This record gives sequence, C-alpha cells and structure tokens, in this order.
Amino acid sequence: MNYLFIVINLCLLVPSITYSKRIEGEEKPSWAKKDIRDYNDADMERLLDQWEEGEEVSEDELPEHLRPQPKIDFSQIDMSNPENLLKLSKKGRTLMVFVSVVGNPTRQETEQITQLWQTSLWNSHIQAERYLVDDDRAIFMFKDGSQAWDAKNFIVEQEKCKEVVIENKTYHGKHTEQYAAAGILARTVEILYLWGGESRTGKN
Repeated sequence: MNYLFIVINLCLLVPSITYSKRIEGEEKPSWAKKDIRDYNDADMERLLDQWEEGEEVSEDELPEHLRPQPKIDFSQIDMSNPENLLKLSKKGRTLMVFVSVVGNPTRQETEQITQLWQTSLWNSHIQAERYLVDDDRAIFMFKDGSQAWDAKNFIVEQEKCKEVVIENKTYHGKHTEQYAAAGILARTVEILYLWGGESRTGKN
C-alpha cells in the first residue's frame, strides 16, 4: 500500500483524533504518542479505523441492503388499496419492472414504443432507466421503487401495452383481450356472490 498520500492527509487529523480521545477522559495509546513518520502498518490501520469511526455516512451513501427500512405510518395508509403499502415498502429502493408490447413487434419498434413511454414518465417526474431484454419486452428500472406503481398506471393505459409485471404480479394492458376477460370474470364472480347472498337472505 502506498502510505505517502495517506500520511500527508492524516497528519492534520491526528491532533483532532487524539484530542477527542482526551476529552472523553482516555489516555492516548502508546502507538498514538509516536511521531507519525514512525508509524508502521499496524499503526496506520488503527489510525484509519479511528478516522472512519468518526465519520457519519448518510443513508444514501450506504449500500442498498444496509439502508434502514423506511418507517411506515399505517395510520396514513388507505388499507383498502394494497398497492399503497407496497409503494411505501419500496420507497428509496431499486425495483425492476417488466413491460411487454402487444403483437409481434420488431426490436426496433419495441425500442421506439418503450422510449416514448419512458420520456412521458420522465416528463411526469418519474425517473426510470430502460433496457430491452427481448424483441417485445423491456425492463424499467426505478431507483425509487415507490414510483413503479404510478408508472404502471400510466403504461397499462397505452394502446401498445400488453402487460406490466411488478413483484411477480401481472397487470394487463387495458386494451388487451386479457384485461377484458379478467374484467368479465371479476364481474361474474361479483354477480354470483350477490346472488348467493340474496338466496341466503330469502331462505331466512
């Protein structure tokens, strides 16, 4: 290791480090009483450790897996919509979203279509990076994962959207047969449920 640069910079820090130790009522260790020019490798490592201990690292500078989980105020969440809780749980965390284009587009067509969607999102202050992974499919990468659901709400409205997948949940484009079929199925289930309730009420 080349210590020349470190020594030059840490010369100015030794007084402040040892001073802070004295304020705490602790005697300087024997290695700290040396002239810094006489420090060996072990002394330098200890000095660097003390220097790093005194530094405060902001949450944004930490690796994502070491960042604290966002605090969730459940009293402020509309629990009737489960997506609200998901959005809060992904706030400030990277999230990948898979977006598919309808039909059999060429790679160039998918590039153009998804680029338009990305531009619209950026214009709405929703930041996402975009990567093509297939001729009809792209990944939208959100640094702030809470924005993924707002982006989804926009993309599924687009005529060329086949589906959006977030956290293994598929949202069909609103102009697709799958979306229409899902709507019919949901309506049928609702009618059957209501009909069953009326039947039980009639028997009583």
